[in-house]
Amino acid sequence: MIEFITSPFTYSFMQRGFLAALLVGVLCSVVGVYIVLRGMAFLGDALAHAILPGVAIAYLLGGNLILGAFVAAIAVAIGIGFFSSEGTIKEDTAIGILFSAAFALGVALISSIRTYAVDLSHILFGNVLGVSVNDLIFTGILTVIILAIVAINYKQFMAISFDPILATMMRLPVQFLRYLMLVMLGLTVVVSIQTVGVGLAAAMLVTPAASAYLLTGRLPSMMIVSAIIGAISSLVGLYISYYINIASGSAIVLTATLIFLLAFAFSPRRSKITHS
Repeated sequence: MIEFITSPFTYSFMQRGFLAALLVGVLCSVVGVYIVLRGMAFLGDALAHAILPGVAIAYLLGGNLILGAFVAAIAVAIGIGFFSSEGTIKEDTAIGILFSAAFALGVALISSIRTYAVDLSHILFGNVLGVSVNDLIFTGILTVIILAIVAINYKQFMAISFDPILATMMRLPVQFLRYLMLVMLGLTVVVSIQTVGVGLAAAMLVTPAASAYLLTGRLPSMMIVSAIIGAISSLVGLYISYYINIASGSAIVLTATLIFLLAFAFSPRRSKITHS
């Protein structure tokens, strides 16, 4: 058993992979609580796919792919906030429009790259075992920054998530906080693409948080439980990936989904519903 646990850590790339997966698992799970509470699961998926044009442009220019994803995520997040800020169109409509446009542009650009299937596969599907020291430093810095933003604005984010009208009456900078939350989500997606890829980034934002929502009713405990589930999913998923040789991102998400199914089966909330 000891050898089973320690064997993956004999490789430096696995050590970096485990640390990166742990950081991303915790970060996505904490930020994802706000996504679940606001019923905005589609937003995470939209931002994950909307980074494609940034990645493609960075590739065509010979630049850093993560930096391209970073710029695209920020641009789309701000665009969503701008088009829905005055209430002219609903937020989910703005998300749908910009997501579709960005994704279409990304597909158009990628289709013009003959070698994209090989060179961009790690962005699309994740490659946690290919995490370099610089990638790990970048992930760690962004994780600390985003979690610090959550900690500093905890009460304000809670107010706009549960009761935006009350937040306005309290004279909180609601629009600024909305933009900040959108940008924070975009950065979280960028951090997660190295681990689980574009296709599965939304799952790590939503699934652990949804499991925590089923198990607890208070926001602080929901964040803690979600972070624990995200960390466990990442670590167990990597072990599964290592021993049965499957894609690490898929193994992580499937582990998180299994935990969700268990949480749904034994949820105190579900028990109250079924017995009411």
